[in-house]
Amino acid sequence: MRRNRPRAGGDLGVQLWQIALIVLVVAWGLQALGTFAQMRHYRDMMGTIQRQWSDGYLGAGNARGAFGKGVILLLVIGPDLRVRRLMLMEGRSVLATFKALAEFEGRTLDELRSGTAFGHNQKGHEAALAQAIAQIDNAKGAAPPAGVTAPQAAAM
Repeated sequence: MRRNRPRAGGDLGVQLWQIALIVLVVAWGLQALGTFAQMRHYRDMMGTIQRQWSDGYLGAGNARGAFGKGVILLLVIGPDLRVRRLMLMEGRSVLATFKALAEFEGRTLDELRSGTAFGHNQKGHEAALAQAIAQIDNAKGAAPPAGVTAPQAAAM
């Protein structure tokens, strides 16, 4: 009778599990590095904005869209309650960066409260904008505009 002896190279199934585990660990490590880089970029942008405009208000908002596509929005408002800068980071990748949206500069804060500043099919953008506006309202110590309830302001 002949016995099945273990091979010197090990079982093929075990080798595949080892390879899969190594690939998983490498992917996790790359994701961690990418997240670190994105957080550093976010902090750098916040610092740049604070140094550039020491007066006025800064609000940040975020929203996660379908299939993990996320949006982070930074809104800079001057003391006259006009938009100085609106910056948007969106995408599924940790390699996304902020882009300034010049078409919003000079608009009033009340114009942005409409809930359709980005158009009707941009719910993630609008949710992030509503969060940023709510932060600015909190910083100013102001309530939402007359006729707008708190849930409506958050849904904007």
